[in-house]
Amino acid sequence: MSRWKREKKLSSWRRISLSTWDKPRDPTVYGWLSLDVSLALGYLERLERESGVKLTLTHLVGKAIAVAIAECPEVNAVVRHGRQVYTRSSVDVFFQVMFDQGNLSGAKVQSADDKSLVEIAAELGQRAATIRKKQPHELSRSDATLDRLPALLRRRVLRGIESAIYDWGIDLSRFGVPQDGFGSAMVTNVGVFGLPYGLAPLVPFTRVPIVLTVGALADAPVAEHGQVVVRPVLPVGVTLDHRILDGYQAGKLARRFVAVMCDPERELHTVR
Repeated sequence: MSRWKREKKLSSWRRISLSTWDKPRDPTVYGWLSLDVSLALGYLERLERESGVKLTLTHLVGKAIAVAIAECPEVNAVVRHGRQVYTRSSVDVFFQVMFDQGNLSGAKVQSADDKSLVEIAAELGQRAATIRKKQPHELSRSDATLDRLPALLRRRVLRGIESAIYDWGIDLSRFGVPQDGFGSAMVTNVGVFGLPYGLAPLVPFTRVPIVLTVGALADAPVAEHGQVVVRPVLPVGVTLDHRILDGYQAGKLARRFVAVMCDPERELHTVR
């Protein structure tokens, strides 16, 4: 009797992911940030009260990385033909959205660096509701098509779509496949599942060079003016494409990201 049993009932995301990743030979770099968000929580609470729009730390993570990328435009890039780097024309952030008991989709917020935190949250809230209600959205048509394909064909189709869009610049939008549908950076939240922290892999067919994984908020000791105090700390896992970001650029990006996350009221006062 075999010790393994084939799982036949897989979510559409699981089937797509099995057709995406192969042997680990990619240029991934992983990092970790622990952020004191005591000022951010107060800021979000005040802004939510004033605007009437629900705001979360995940929204702030998306806004913060958009601001950081805008100020480090050389990392807002995509690798084409495996060896050529092209910069993107706008800073777009993709937020993963869970629906239907663990299935994943998401929504891309275009020009997130030019939008206010409230605008980002309102737009994402509307689009997430559309996804969870299983109404037509930007990725629904392509997701449904890929879900129906057999595993061997699905992998080839994914790679073909990826190459057509990113290597050859072919517009497949009439087939329900958005152009550069995942943007400059991807944000996912594992804290909502009760996981204290996590690191997500780069997703090859998205050509996204930056993935941020938001963990669970928890009180933790922090050094402040030579004293140990307890503060709400948010862990954020960082996954980078080393072909686009080196240590200098990653450090520059991280410093700006951390500054916005730790004191958004001060850092965003000149940004919409």
